[in-house]
Amino acid sequence: MILKALHYRTEEPVEIEIAAGRIARIAPAEADQAERNALPYAAPGLVDLQINGFAGHDFNRLPLPPELPGTVVRELWREGVTGCYPTVITNGPEAIASKLAAIAQSCEHDSAAAACIAGIHLEGPFISPEDGARGAHGRQYVRAPDWELFCRWQEAAGGRISILTLSPEWEGSAAFIRRCTDNGVTVSIGHTAATAEQIKEAVAAGARMSTHFGNGAHLMLPRHPNYLWEQLAQDELWSCLIADGFHLPDQVLQVVLKVKGPKAMLVSDAVYLSGMPPGEYETHIGGRVVLTPAGRLHLAEQEGLLAGSAQMLLWGIGQLADRGIASLADAWDMASVRPAGFMRLPAAAGLSVGAPADIVLFRRDDGKLRIDSTCKAGEIVFGDDGVVGER
Repeated sequence: MILKALHYRTEEPVEIEIAAGRIARIAPAEADQAERNALPYAAPGLVDLQINGFAGHDFNRLPLPPELPGTVVRELWREGVTGCYPTVITNGPEAIASKLAAIAQSCEHDSAAAACIAGIHLEGPFISPEDGARGAHGRQYVRAPDWELFCRWQEAAGGRISILTLSPEWEGSAAFIRRCTDNGVTVSIGHTAATAEQIKEAVAAGARMSTHFGNGAHLMLPRHPNYLWEQLAQDELWSCLIADGFHLPDQVLQVVLKVKGPKAMLVSDAVYLSGMPPGEYETHIGGRVVLTPAGRLHLAEQEGLLAGSAQMLLWGIGQLADRGIASLADAWDMASVRPAGFMRLPAAAGLSVGAPADIVLFRRDDGKLRIDSTCKAGEIVFGDDGVVGER
């Protein structure tokens, strides 16, 4: 198969030859102006490190049907996502184990889930119990880090827990983080009320990432020091950002990109209402919520309070590019090759010979990004006819 498109970084026409699921050749292509205008852009598939659900399907539903993860990843192909980390949030021990086991079962029996789910992100329950920092996580389930319990969850997940969000404010956090790191689990700091010193200790123990930086935080903080400044100051920490236009103001995004540079990444942190039409919904976590036509999700009774993210990575890329915060190519990298590289996935090679053929063809129409087709491991799984392919 040969794809002809504009390279997303150079904007020059190229031919991308695919063989045996990988990129076999990339070469300049001839195209007159009329043909150039008609060509889509080619870019690496998107990788979402934190996603709670999509199109009405929730990874935190109880019980979690084993077929649901495969259904979600097939829907995500419409959004250009070729790799993801289903996110299980704070709950009781058995509930967490049940959801992890269902995702693992899906990966074992569904080829689409196995190909696209690169790991599981466990967000909690080892987070701050404080209001504000805890976010929407249930206070009754928050607990101190427990290595034996985590190992039971990892067993239920078939070893697939790849990212763990915790707060290092608990006694013994550094030793716990070190054990996670030694066992190949990426530890991310989030939903925290930790002191600057505790943040430093966490990074020294192996913590590598900040979960949705700037969110899941107190409304009021000391001027300095505080846990946001300290996470920015720690060079070893990569920052994940929700760039939906609602969670973080532009100036915060600009500052993080200036400080973190190539260590800034995008996540959707999308809840299951993403991809749904605007309207009022009843949820099992936030109660009644409203999804506005502008894409903002807020509590029905308190319009000023967000009820989670309802937008995907493609939206965040468009926001950064449209607002001049990052170039389109850099914003795309923040949601594709950077997270893939951070998690040491083969997809980090992007559009290069020998890389997995996880490729998205997209267009930019009136400032909006639209997916033409998605290719996973050399197979067109979503096409411009709007029909999702089968694996």
